[in-house]
Amino acid sequence: MDTLQSIVKWFALGSLWELLAVVLALAYLLLAMKRSLWSWPCAFISSSIYVVLMLEKKLYMQTALSVFYVAMAVYGFWEWRKNRDAAGELAVARWSPARHGVVIAAILAVSLINGWMLAKTDATLPYVDAFVTWGSVVTTWMVAKRIIENWLYWIVVDAVAAAVYFHQDLKPTALLFVLYVAIVIRGYFVWLRDTRSCTLAEGS
Repeated sequence: MDTLQSIVKWFALGSLWELLAVVLALAYLLLAMKRSLWSWPCAFISSSIYVVLMLEKKLYMQTALSVFYVAMAVYGFWEWRKNRDAAGELAVARWSPARHGVVIAAILAVSLINGWMLAKTDATLPYVDAFVTWGSVVTTWMVAKRIIENWLYWIVVDAVAAAVYFHQDLKPTALLFVLYVAIVIRGYFVWLRDTRSCTLAEGS
């Protein structure tokens, strides 16, 4: 009961717009776990709100990331709708360890370069902001392409993002990302369970 009251108080600290964005972002993740097309409209509205919120906090890369999310919500809806089979099922793919190694190295390299550039401005937490942004860009693309390992990437990205948002006093959003960490772990095993009887193709 005390835990529930603490959560309610935590959420009450945020603006109504932030709370709406949080609820829709949570709905997006839960629906994505079920591979529902409705996940993408939720992502579109939530991300549109976050464009304004992140700009107000001078988290410039997070602002750009939110704009990217808006665009990816449109692409993801189209991609998931197009690739359903006759039974309405959505196939899942995976990447090889070698590809993951290249992708992770690229995320870290771009984050360092981008962080160095942001450090010359009034940006908040430039290197961390850059890492969360580029990690999220790649991982969101993986979601749209239905790469099962996207959930494993989200564990790291969401944990770091939660710390950033807490630091910026976006408490409801910070709590959302703490919940995300738990949900994405579950999401990985749900996708793995649902596709265990299928052949997982190498993703493009």
